Amino acid sequence: MYINERQLAISLLEGLREDLTYARLNDGRRILDVADLRQYIYEQIGRIRTNAYFAGILYGNSDGKGQDVSKSDGHNGKAHL
Repeated sequence: MYINERQLAISLLEGLREDLTYARLNDGRRILDVADLRQYIYEQIGRIRTNAYFAGILYGNSDGKGQDVSKSDGHNGKAHL
């Protein structure tokens, strides 16, 4: 594992640890066991996917997949005068 990957993993786990201190499931219950943790993660993934879908619609990409900015130079293919 490279240093940047380690830093990202540590940051992700620290954030998760802080989030779990006050985390609640959609039905209002606290996270008490591994099954609850799994459910919490699925709920968060669902929120992220929903937000990405609606962001895609709002910003003109109606398929909801977003735009890969690494494959674009910011131009639409037309010459600029």
